[in-house]
Amino acid sequence: MKPTHHLDYSTLLAHAAGTLDEAFSVVAVSHLAVCPTCRAALREAEALGGTLLEQMPGADVSAACRTRTMAAIEGVVPPPPAMRAPPSDLPAPLARLVGARSFDEIAWKRKAPGVAMFDVTLPPGARGQLKLLRIGAGRAMPEHGHGGEEITLVLKGAYRDHMGRFAAGDVADLDEDIEHKPVVEQDGDCICLVATERPTRFKSLAARLMQPFVGI
Repeated sequence: MKPTHHLDYSTLLAHAAGTLDEAFSVVAVSHLAVCPTCRAALREAEALGGTLLEQMPGADVSAACRTRTMAAIEGVVPPPPAMRAPPSDLPAPLARLVGARSFDEIAWKRKAPGVAMFDVTLPPGARGQLKLLRIGAGRAMPEHGHGGEEITLVLKGAYRDHMGRFAAGDVADLDEDIEHKPVVEQDGDCICLVATERPTRFKSLAARLMQPFVGI
């Protein structure tokens, strides 16, 4: 797996700063788990943040506070060595959240002919929506835009739109100005992890009428 479509640098900066919405963070770390290019860019973003912190004026720390901090550090017990996880269809961060290691273990809900979905549960108070979407081979999604930010990570299969071909490991990091019509390739289903800020904007009347039932 060698991704050719990557996270936007602004997304990486927000992730490094800890300000990325929870749903988008799951997609980001799932892509980072398979993309060395974005991991290198994230290290640059973190280094930039460190440089900015170093330039900020310091604050005095009392001797008592320093003593308590050092005592706490010295009392930390290192965790046991991590056991190697068994092979999984899903990136490790997503597998832990979903509680499944295979696409077949996921409790898919059929939403339309050739379309199934699974709502990924986020912690209470988390921002954004996170879904797994499975679209059948050769099928096309209706042309649509986005009510806000949207990041889609391809986990299996591939689709094409006017921006190119998106295969396993690729991300489409889109804003509300982008409209597209993804078409899944003929050789198999396409499974994606999708984080959205607000509901999708479908262009056709039929798609808009179906939207409350499909849940996208």
